Amino acid sequence: MSSSIIDKVVSEVFTEKALHDYYCYAETCKGWERNVVDQPKAINNIIAVGAERIAAGMGVGPDITDYNVASKIDHTMLKPDVMPEDIKILCDEARTYKFASVCVNPCYVTLCRDLLTGTKVKVCTVIGFPLGSTTTQTKRKEAEQALESGAEEIDMVINVGMLKSGEYEYVFNDINQVVLAVKKKNALCKVIIETALLTDEEKVKACLIAKNAKADFVKTSTGFSKGGATAGDVALMKYVVGTTVGVKASGGVRSLEDAKLMIESGADRIGASASVKIVSGEADTKGGY
Repeated sequence: MSSSIIDKVVSEVFTEKALHDYYCYAETCKGWERNVVDQPKAINNIIAVGAERIAAGMGVGPDITDYNVASKIDHTMLKPDVMPEDIKILCDEARTYKFASVCVNPCYVTLCRDLLTGTKVKVCTVIGFPLGSTTTQTKRKEAEQALESGAEEIDMVINVGMLKSGEYEYVFNDINQVVLAVKKKNALCKVIIETALLTDEEKVKACLIAKNAKADFVKTSTGFSKGGATAGDVALMKYVVGTTVGVKASGGVRSLEDAKLMIESGADRIGASASVKIVSGEADTKGGY
């Protein structure tokens, strides 16, 4: 995807009246945040997308009763100090509450596969995580190994520095090589663009490149950078990729209200640190992924 084509599309996106003045009320900011598309038709289209899955972490307690919500959760545990015992609990919870998947670091893919054999719970892992600065060859090999070990969904991180430098062909190939490996196994590929490090124009460019590279989802954040998902980022990303590519909001989603705001802004999935906090409507005061 050439630089001229990307710049042309970006220019068209930002001349749309819908993206001139976009605002969203965010309780976490206690005010109006310059973020969400301010055009009724665009907002209606975004909200109409609905939520396919919500991603969250360990800690769902026995009071959970909404199995419809639970079935939309990617049960996530990506901290560096996670131990096998934590992964076993994660998988037990996923099996009990029928979560859509568990999302873990690559070293635990095989363990999750073994623990979840015979269930409908999928195994998701992360590639080039969390910096995205490993080589394309390394990312593809890492993805291939994870897929061979039992992963069914891959969340890869783009090379942010290359994107910001205008090396669009590099970024396209970086994504596409992982996508090609993933498609051979009929798995899903989600592309983490790390929105906190990008300008709005760079977010648009990253989404266009990911879509052109045939990714299944674009994802806001790793949860390990200087910021996480905002409703504005989600709305902008959905506006750019349309209905053929999903959007996953990750990082900073710590309550049911946060989750609803992301969903209403166009998120198809949500990444969070504790499933129980979203499902029960409690606020997560600890934070984290």
